Amino acid sequence: MEYITIHTEFIKLQQLLKLAGFVDQGSDVKFLLAEGLISVNGVVASERGKKIRPGDVVDFKGVGTVTVVAQQEA
Repeated sequence: MEYITIHTEFIKLQQLLKLAGFVDQGSDVKFLLAEGLISVNGVVASERGKKIRPGDVVDFKGVGTVTVVAQQEA
């Protein structure tokens, strides 16, 4: 499992998948969602723009899992 740190309140699903290296382009996400390959907190995702917040777990079936964490303030 990989951890991705965000510096904002949320990140959109397609941005997270790009940041994690799961896709090269945001447009690739549409296909993955249609195939049911992406889940958020155990629920199959259907929206590219879904807001992903710290604590959420995103799974790309057969590829990997990412947990979103918030940047710690100094």
